Amino acid sequence: MVTLSLILLLFSVQWSWAQEDPLLPFTEHLDHENNVRLRWGFDEIQRTILFELTVNTSGWVGFGFSPKGGMTGADIVIGGVGPDGSYFSDRHAGGNAMPEVDQLQNYKLLSLTEYNGKTVMKFQRSIDSCDKDDLTITDLPMKLIYAYGQTDDITYHSTQRGTKELNLLKYMPQVTPPNSNFFDVTMVNFTVPAKHTHYHCKVLKAPVFDVKQHIYRIEPVIKNVDLVHHLILYRCPPTVKEELDVECYTTVDAQCMQVVAVWGVGGGAFEFPEVAGLPIGGNVDEFFYRLEVHYNNPTAVEGRLDDSGLRFHYTSELRQHDAGILMTGLAVAPGYAIPPKAKSFLTYGLCDTANIPKVLEAPNDLQVFAVMLHTHLAGRKVRVGHFRGEEQIDLLVVDENYDFEYQEMLNLGKTKTVQLDDKVLVQCTYNTENLDTLTWGGFSTTEEMCLAFLVYYPAMELSGCSSFPDSTALQTAMGATNFQSWLEIMYAKTWNDTTVNEYQQILNSIDQHITVVDSFNNASSYKGTLPDLKVIPPAPCISGCVTKSLALLSLLLCLAVQWASV
Repeated sequence: MVTLSLILLLFSVQWSWAQEDPLLPFTEHLDHENNVRLRWGFDEIQRTILFELTVNTSGWVGFGFSPKGGMTGADIVIGGVGPDGSYFSDRHAGGNAMPEVDQLQNYKLLSLTEYNGKTVMKFQRSIDSCDKDDLTITDLPMKLIYAYGQTDDITYHSTQRGTKELNLLKYMPQVTPPNSNFFDVTMVNFTVPAKHTHYHCKVLKAPVFDVKQHIYRIEPVIKNVDLVHHLILYRCPPTVKEELDVECYTTVDAQCMQVVAVWGVGGGAFEFPEVAGLPIGGNVDEFFYRLEVHYNNPTAVEGRLDDSGLRFHYTSELRQHDAGILMTGLAVAPGYAIPPKAKSFLTYGLCDTANIPKVLEAPNDLQVFAVMLHTHLAGRKVRVGHFRGEEQIDLLVVDENYDFEYQEMLNLGKTKTVQLDDKVLVQCTYNTENLDTLTWGGFSTTEEMCLAFLVYYPAMELSGCSSFPDSTALQTAMGATNFQSWLEIMYAKTWNDTTVNEYQQILNSIDQHITVVDSFNNASSYKGTLPDLKVIPPAPCISGCVTKSLALLSLLLCLAVQWASV
């Protein structure tokens, strides 16, 4: 087994390529001696969480959640492999005494093994509380407790216990691998224009490395938190051969469209998983890169100098895969209008991965582990659907309470495979009730976008996978003969619930131009239609056996099912 030992800033993590499991991407030792290791992953859509606890013992093991770090009020599971087989139970503690067995068993045992002096217990539960004896797992730091014994006689654990605080649902390890360093890509003394929206771009060469490196951590360097809205670093095609410092999309800088890194207001640093890193060095630094900074200056502040940008932490200790970022959603192009007076208007952008082999010779499936969602001021919700064949199989990610002022990279909790021929549909919900005129798609803060940046491995030479409504079909459906007459219809229309809904139905039913673009701006496109996106309800509470008030036959049947799954 190939094991990489990493020195942590805050805690110890053990990585193992041989133990890579897309369902268990996160690893933490709960004790200083590394005798208790917890691996976990979660499904935010189904609202379930998966754990694997490995303890250096041949006796019983216990794990749980505690309000204050002690036994009182704790939600606990205890299990092990004894002379008569495995045992496992969902319990709760009232104090420093033997935890009581819950009436409802809401932890599901998946496997329990013992080998070479180690006990490995794999189990699943709902993220939400399912009864009065369970604690809800929140997206805030929680106190995890553990204990174990050297035998299967469940008695006092003595010093073989401990507590550690972790944020399970927003976990972000902070590691310092061997041979690590960092470099910054920033603006330099740029004077922010005194206007509401300005996109400024700096085209530059990356630092030169003789051998390939992996970037494992990206963090923002923000000098004016009240003005910088988002940052994107793009890789340029070979046709871009000189440094530039210009307003974005006014010259050859617009050719640089392969996303390398992205940050949005309210977000923090992003750490890549143990199996992947962004490549740099070798032949990679032959390319130029474009740093795009979106300045949002609604009060037209004058004379502010800015040095904002991104810091890239890298190491020569290479990970298993190169990571990449694919921009998906609704193409940012002229001619897309969102009507005013709309309570909940939907826009869509479709990525069809069947197009990828048309621009790449050796494409591969995408192992997606994180997503960043992006709209502007009118955005209220963003959902990303996953389709295989004609069926929706999942939602990659959802944000039902999207906030323009808080845009962060969303870790999926587990790696999700987007196979070639799958489709990814980005749906954005907008509220324009307080607006009196059309909102156009575009780069300005007062215009709109609908994007999802998929972070995945292994990286491919791709820059975008998106769609845009067929303008001729839209004009025809609305009784227009050309773009100008369509504009006149749109501006003359009285917008209310009825007319907004009619326009919504037209946009949803007409053909879309569905396009994929590689890193060198070669594109493949076809006309297709949008699939129907459904909201997937969360899974019901994981239920085990009711241990009281059950007929004996029902109890035996329930226990038989549990033991059969071990």
